[in-house]
Amino acid sequence: MKIDLAVLGRQFELHQAEYEAAALRVLRSGWYVLGPEVEAFEHAFAAYVGRKYCVGVNSGLDALTLAVRALGIGAGDEVLVPANTYIATVLAITANGATPVFVEPDAYFTMDAAKIEEAITPRTKAIMVVHLYGQATKMDDVCRIAKAHGLHLLEDCAQSHGARFGGTMTGAFGDAGCFSFYPTKNLGAFGDAGAIVTDDEELARTLRMLRNYGSEKKYYNKLVGVNSRLDELQAALLHTKLGHLDELIAERERIAAAYLDGMHNPAVKLPKTRANANHVWHQFVVQTEDRDGFQQYLADHGIKTVIHYPIPPHLAECYESLGHKEGDYPIAEKMAKTVLSLPMFNGMREEEVQYVIETVNRY
Repeated sequence: MKIDLAVLGRQFELHQAEYEAAALRVLRSGWYVLGPEVEAFEHAFAAYVGRKYCVGVNSGLDALTLAVRALGIGAGDEVLVPANTYIATVLAITANGATPVFVEPDAYFTMDAAKIEEAITPRTKAIMVVHLYGQATKMDDVCRIAKAHGLHLLEDCAQSHGARFGGTMTGAFGDAGCFSFYPTKNLGAFGDAGAIVTDDEELARTLRMLRNYGSEKKYYNKLVGVNSRLDELQAALLHTKLGHLDELIAERERIAAAYLDGMHNPAVKLPKTRANANHVWHQFVVQTEDRDGFQQYLADHGIKTVIHYPIPPHLAECYESLGHKEGDYPIAEKMAKTVLSLPMFNGMREEEVQYVIETVNRY
């Protein structure tokens, strides 16, 4: 049996008629950029997360980059960020001239709140948490620290659509929550797309200008902006999928529960869910000492896996100028050498789930 990490076509097939109807509606409308479909999705997604405003942009990276810029964070400022995140989180900081300061992760793959305060300096302007793999950071502690030190709080929610901490949705804690709708996400578009949610009316207004050349009125540019607009087609498709997001998450929860209940191999460390939080399982990430050998074993048995992520940002070639070296963040570096993502996708068949379980157990 061959099993891919994700088979996106199966999710499409679950509600194919609705997606096709939405696409045709947009194509026939003759309005393709910043129109009624974007506005409708923004209202719906803001309500889903529990925020007042949503600003659609063309990618998760742009959501992060524009949120940092709109908060006035730039040269001379520091932003605390997890040491084990995807590079996009850090790119959004450096794109604005600010400096990333890395914080080690906890046992749940998210920023360790107990290590935040020791990383704060007089130059620290913000904390940017990442709800990695579909699980919320310990937001009660993070919010308390941000408030005590007068810091902005940004949430990278690229992998946590629908995840909650203490009953509150990720994206609803900070100054802004930044989402990616890349096709593999739990709420995935059919191309690139992203959004920022906030309760701050002025911040939302600034973000709407920044995404559209810095203008509110065409040809009258108040800010130095960019072209980062969520298009009508993706907005319509996302709005359609949003109506099914809870059931899509429930399916992933069932697959994860089967994995957790069925996998019993002392060589493979299974993920765990934080108290007072839920997990939406964007990825099902295990750890094993001989990760490369384990990955090859699974490949030999037809199971595709991916490493999220093999190189922590502080050791990335593009950030050599930051002056970090191996050993600076040993917990993140250890994770980079031991993590492996197993197949997890909507439409995964029972026999595929059981085959993955049995194959892992035989390792």
